[in-house]
Amino acid sequence: MGNFFKKLGNFIKWMLIVLIAGSILLVFMHKYVPVYFSPLMFIRVYEQIAEGREIKMEHKWIPMEEIPQELPLACVSCEDQNYLNHNGFDWDAIKKVLDERESGERFRGGSTISQQTAKNVFLFPTSSSGSIAWMRKGLEAYYTILIETFWSKQRIMEVYLNTIEMGDGIYGAQAVAQKHFGRDAKDLTREQCALIAVSLPNPLKFNSGNPSSYMYKRQAWCLKQMKWLGKFPMTPEEQKEMEEAKAPKE
Repeated sequence: MGNFFKKLGNFIKWMLIVLIAGSILLVFMHKYVPVYFSPLMFIRVYEQIAEGREIKMEHKWIPMEEIPQELPLACVSCEDQNYLNHNGFDWDAIKKVLDERESGERFRGGSTISQQTAKNVFLFPTSSSGSIAWMRKGLEAYYTILIETFWSKQRIMEVYLNTIEMGDGIYGAQAVAQKHFGRDAKDLTREQCALIAVSLPNPLKFNSGNPSSYMYKRQAWCLKQMKWLGKFPMTPEEQKEMEEAKAPKE
């Protein structure tokens, strides 16, 4: 019996080593390789087939150079204003969410763009609760740490803007630009970028191509935040310049 548990222990140990090594290799690979298909896309297609609906999946990867600077700026303005300064987790936002939950107030999620990217690219979406939900949160945190370690902020944003769900069967900047605005992503206006950003909390409910009065109000707020933030650095060199400009002068 002792020999059995020893073999079982060795098996579990090597399985963990393989899983950890495989996850690191996958994250490192996507530092350079585009993400053409995500678990969320797979789940949505499966749901469409199961419900007997027409399969919709619009997605085309484009490099950061073909994405207007206003789109990442709008997403940071609406979703994660500390994006360039945190290490994947916005602890102040998390604390605020927990405080609102305890007080019974209405709250929104405290997930950063890095966490959303990790979840979209490496994990299957689930509505499970209890231990499974906590396990998934743990994996999300694990992959967030990995992409923050191996990828630059620009790469995280590039993957985010190419994989996030932006409508019914629509994934990424190029697809939403073509389907909702009849143009390529590089030709999106500042106002259109803001509309896309305000749809992201629930892109199946909020249609950036057919915005409601509520979305227009959120767009106006987003545009003000974009003006306040100024710009999003599209390259590591630009990010370094911004950080140096913000540094206190001696």
